[in-house]
Amino acid sequence: MVPLRDDNPVTTTPVVVYALISLNVVIFLYELSLGDEALQQFVNTWAVVPAELSCSLPGDVLRSVANLSCPVGVGDMPPQGEWITLVSSQFLHGGLPHLAGNMLFLWIFGNNIEDQLGSLKFLFFYLACGALAGLSQWVIEPASLVPTLGASGAIAGVMGAYIIRFPRAKIMTFVALFVIPVPAYLFLGWWFIQQSFYSYMSIGANADMGAGGVAYWAHAGGFVFGVVLGPLLGLFSQRDGYRGR
Repeated sequence: MVPLRDDNPVTTTPVVVYALISLNVVIFLYELSLGDEALQQFVNTWAVVPAELSCSLPGDVLRSVANLSCPVGVGDMPPQGEWITLVSSQFLHGGLPHLAGNMLFLWIFGNNIEDQLGSLKFLFFYLACGALAGLSQWVIEPASLVPTLGASGAIAGVMGAYIIRFPRAKIMTFVALFVIPVPAYLFLGWWFIQQSFYSYMSIGANADMGAGGVAYWAHAGGFVFGVVLGPLLGLFSQRDGYRGR
């Protein structure tokens, strides 16, 4: 199922959503300009490498639990510290389909959440969900050397907020050569069930981030944190909810 649009109009211009999409596109174009070696170095530096994040923690408890031998010689630690990658990784993508899919979901669901929270709160909400999503994946694979990158964890948080604020909104969805309206609670609920199932199946799998290199725990975690953080930031403070077209 591919979402095309929703029928949930907004009352304000989603400037943060537009800015986030633009920034993601610009950074992706920069990635395309790099050679293979420089691109790998760029990704290793600014994406979340769970083992490097683990090694940046004080103390040796987690390192011994994860069977780590620090320091890990993958990439260079960003000058601001390894924890900044929980934010910077949200603006990196592994290919055009990865970028296009994420930006489509952000464009469809992000404008309504920004409309409800306001631009500044929405920006904080988005980045916080993305960082917490990254931590969700890190908790499962603290010794992984595979970089985790992409906006999907933050966007999953947006989707989590959307399903509780606009459960009856209709999502125009491309399904088997047809475009049909699907209620948000069904579309997003099914998406979350899939991510949760794949997350469970990836436990103990002999591959980092589950099948196909997808960070399912980041998706599921971001969604849950979106459900929690949205109301705390005033998601329901405005009376006008789903209006439809």
